[in-house]
Amino acid sequence: MNGISIGLLGLGTVGSGVVKIIKNHQDKLMHQVGCPVSIKKILVKDVHKQRGVEVDSSLITTDPGEVINDADIDVIIEVMGGVEETKEYLLTALKNRKHVVTANKDLMAVYGPELLAVASQYGCDLFYEASVAGGIPILRGLADGLSSDRITKMMGIVNGTTNFILTKMSQQGLAYEDVLKEAQELGYAESDPTADVEGLDAARKMAILSTLGFSMNIDLDDVKVKGISSITEEDLAYGKQFGYCMKLIGIAERDGEKVEVSVQPTLLAKSHPLASVQDEYNAVYVYGEAVGETMFYGPGAGSMPTATAVVSDVVGVMKNMRLGVNGKSAVTPQYEKKLKSADEIFSKYFMRIHVKDQVGVFANITSIFSDYHVSFEKILQLPLEEEGMAEIVVVTHKAALSDYENILVQLRDLEPVHTIKSSYRVEGSVKA
Repeated sequence: MNGISIGLLGLGTVGSGVVKIIKNHQDKLMHQVGCPVSIKKILVKDVHKQRGVEVDSSLITTDPGEVINDADIDVIIEVMGGVEETKEYLLTALKNRKHVVTANKDLMAVYGPELLAVASQYGCDLFYEASVAGGIPILRGLADGLSSDRITKMMGIVNGTTNFILTKMSQQGLAYEDVLKEAQELGYAESDPTADVEGLDAARKMAILSTLGFSMNIDLDDVKVKGISSITEEDLAYGKQFGYCMKLIGIAERDGEKVEVSVQPTLLAKSHPLASVQDEYNAVYVYGEAVGETMFYGPGAGSMPTATAVVSDVVGVMKNMRLGVNGKSAVTPQYEKKLKSADEIFSKYFMRIHVKDQVGVFANITSIFSDYHVSFEKILQLPLEEEGMAEIVVVTHKAALSDYENILVQLRDLEPVHTIKSSYRVEGSVKA
């Protein structure tokens, strides 16, 4: 190979990082693949926009055809975002027999299987390491490092915005709204933070992880999602009292042929390795039948960490080009998708209830739990400032999700119960 020519779709935060790495790490890239790497064309929306990297104006275009239809371009790097329009660009590029590297989690969560099938059909590579956890090589770890093992469970903190918010709330005792505002001012949260705080961003990443880790096509709609916007300082305080910390956790678990995938606020035992992941950092905890437990940790976003993952994928493409094996790495899912039902999903649960402080109320509540054979691991009852009211806080032993949901319904219908203030999944055990 005389050289590798790259077409770049997007020159925002990540795109600028890609340009910097290709320029500043040229000696490393040359050593890795034996030839120079250069960017031939860059697609942008606004040619006059000021950017954090200097680029020759002759490389800039607003016409996608100049990039995806250029016969001299070998690899398309997509860091522009978007779904439907971007999908069409990448399909065209693949059909033009160009290899594709993308950081687009939204696109891969929805159209990943289709794009991978087209890439294989046309003998092209489609790599997407940066779509899940920025600079953390989790997808390559699953696809290569753990390829001989059978993955049984993945737990991940895969959204830096929510982890930053929950860290600050826990450490400083601040309200959700105050920390969200700080996160927006620091650039950790968007002006519209819905995708992050309501768990949608993490759900897309868990769909991608589950599809690869379980070799099963998991759709975004298969992921049960709950965000962090209703979490209060009181929830975190009680969690601490019981020996837990709050994290937005993506959980993907396989038992036999069936899987469950969810994203939800979870009270995590402080002894669990994920409990130490603070601020905007990400981590994915992987359980394998042979390897046991491993954890991948690092920056989950940002210009240079994400760009590092993108350019590493480009190196992978180039190595395949030298070997003549492009388009051979995509493996079709091995298993038919089978999702667990609610009576096959087991977990411990945390619940806060406000009730009338009168004789027999606690007995009525415990009888409902007893009817579904759900016992308590921890119990706390305190009077409230409001006269005649009390708060009951419990952590259950493991229970089927279907039973727990039925308990919630019956508690809401119980006359002495004023309100169920909060309810969360619990992972891990706290030593007495």
